[in-house]
Amino acid sequence: MVQKNVTCWRGFVFLGFSSFGELQLLLFALFLSLYVITLTSNIFIIVVIRLDSHLHTPMYLFLSFLSFSETCYTLGIVPRMLFGLAMGSQTISYAGCAAQMFFSASWACTNCFLLAVMGFDRYVAICAPLHYASRMNSTFCSQLVFASFLSGYLFGLGMTLVIFHLSFCSSHKIQHFFCDTPPVLSLACGDTALSELGILILSLVVLLVSFISITISYMCILVAILRIPSADGRKKAFSTCASHFTVVIFHYGCASFMYLRPKASYSLERDQLIAVTYTVVTPLLNPIVYSLRNRAVQTTMKNAFQGSLLGKR
Repeated sequence: MVQKNVTCWRGFVFLGFSSFGELQLLLFALFLSLYVITLTSNIFIIVVIRLDSHLHTPMYLFLSFLSFSETCYTLGIVPRMLFGLAMGSQTISYAGCAAQMFFSASWACTNCFLLAVMGFDRYVAICAPLHYASRMNSTFCSQLVFASFLSGYLFGLGMTLVIFHLSFCSSHKIQHFFCDTPPVLSLACGDTALSELGILILSLVVLLVSFISITISYMCILVAILRIPSADGRKKAFSTCASHFTVVIFHYGCASFMYLRPKASYSLERDQLIAVTYTVVTPLLNPIVYSLRNRAVQTTMKNAFQGSLLGKR
């Protein structure tokens, strides 16, 4: 048996923003500003919902956990990206890359399941309002949140194991700014067809199951809204779903483009643009959409702001 002389690298180098040269500091300032706003906004949403008893309802409970999940997702990616842009250090260890992939994939999957749960909540609220309190009780809501987080971690673990059981000997340069599944998979040695199929199946299960659940919920909601006789009633019912529907479109649009396609269609520039959108911009969208379109959140924020002003006097 002839043994191949292959030297395996136990670390990786990010090439994501290396082509930008001196513009990296400008990107650092831009991404840092967006990240601070994202972090502050999501934490503020969590605190507001926690402190205001009027917001202790299933819809806002799920929203607070979605904000928490989005915050954790960005924590696993953006600080490391900012460090690389500021210090020029774009290396990451093998274990560090695996850990980053696990946590980012886990929180991304959790977001999908939480969005599906929020869609189900809106379905019960609009299609069965008289039974809403009994069906969406605190125990059931806690079980839905726990199932979302547990499922997210299991799928994240599965994706990480599918990638990191491979050997990475041909190259250690990742054409991206974090350890995402498509660019890391492209570095693997040998035949990766089974691993590609595994990632595709896991991604399909997460995205399609949650998206189909949301689609069914909104089909039932649409039928129920069309049966409402008054125009004001239809408008009010639709407004309770508009924020969630907006977040769903952005979230699933970016995720589907990144993960539901073959390896041959990967493009560094295009994929980085999409990745920046769902790692930096989309987590900011959640608090903005819900704070701008939700009167209850607006009222709570206004009261909190006025209370802080009065306290300073």
